[in-house]
Amino acid sequence: MRASALILLLFVLALPAFPQPQTSSKVQAAKSETANTQAPSKALMDAIWAGWSTGNPANVAKYYAKGPHVFFDIAPLKYDSWAEYEKGVTQVISGFQSLTATVNSDAQIHRHGNLVWGTATIHHADVMKDGSKGNGDFRWTVIWEKTGREWLIVHEHVSAPLGEGHGQ
Repeated sequence: MRASALILLLFVLALPAFPQPQTSSKVQAAKSETANTQAPSKALMDAIWAGWSTGNPANVAKYYAKGPHVFFDIAPLKYDSWAEYEKGVTQVISGFQSLTATVNSDAQIHRHGNLVWGTATIHHADVMKDGSKGNGDFRWTVIWEKTGREWLIVHEHVSAPLGEGHGQ
């Protein structure tokens, strides 16, 4: 059992040493116009949630990898690509009059080669179209991958703690 765990750990640690696929210079040049080249940081986390606070997923699209990547959200549970995520979140956000999401001071960033993972709690304050208000905190785990000059989110997990009395 220990040998299997050690082999798996060594394999995961060696992954960044393998060559990354390169895109053609034309494709890369076209992507660089909208590329997100800012290294993952608390400032980038703030920018992402400021973008989400606009209520328009198009304002954060540049931060997310396209193609088959899994993104977990509070509701619905799972999206299998940025296209699905953008479409689903647009429907959810349409019920809001306003929303504000702010990264709390507990944000952490960890880098390993071409991968960076971050964690934070996010404070939200929102007003629904019917005038009802809500606020609270939720969890955010995010994984960025560097491809060329871009740092793109390849996985995200957003979750809310269960309300009082649930699961206790």
